[in-house]
Amino acid sequence: MARYTGPVCRLCRREGQKLYLKGDKCFLDKCPVSRRNYPPGQHGQGRRIKLSSYGMQLREKQKARRHYGVSESKMRKYFAMADRMQGITGENLLKILELRLDNVVYRLGLAESRAEARQLVTHGHIKVNGNKVDIASYLTSAGDTIEIKEKSKNSPKFKQLAERHQGNVKQWLQVNVEKMQGSIVSEPTREDIDLALEEHLIVELYSK
Repeated sequence: MARYTGPVCRLCRREGQKLYLKGDKCFLDKCPVSRRNYPPGQHGQGRRIKLSSYGMQLREKQKARRHYGVSESKMRKYFAMADRMQGITGENLLKILELRLDNVVYRLGLAESRAEARQLVTHGHIKVNGNKVDIASYLTSAGDTIEIKEKSKNSPKFKQLAERHQGNVKQWLQVNVEKMQGSIVSEPTREDIDLALEEHLIVELYSK
């Protein structure tokens, strides 16, 4: 499946909520979701159609895919993994998505958005447990250490990130801003995932 290269704010407007795909812009008043809270397109302000049960399931699945930036094939693979795990399948699916390396880099505050985090990983700026990893979908685990490669730390980009780091890091993560390094303390729980999503609808969709 081809990667989406269009305006990402349209994706947020289509789902009717912020998916935080544009970094700082998502927190400003000029965010398109705040200014035009209706679907994109010439019929966006028209009559809202009541969704069927399938439509609601599809929207939740698309919301999760767009939030984490994964393809349909990857999403199905993650669902199959989650279905084989013990526990609630929907929560397992979100846990897997959260443990993707690009998402962890974003959650640690080393990138302004998941798209930027994905680019940092694929360009070889990130190390996991001392080894360079350039696969954005690499699944991390509790105890892993994630850091910026030593040669990249002197880059103005990373120095700027260190200076403006807000310290708003999830409880399942720890970060050392000065060293541009973070670690995974434990696996995330559903309470740690700040995404307004009804994951059971995704499970219903893929279980058909």
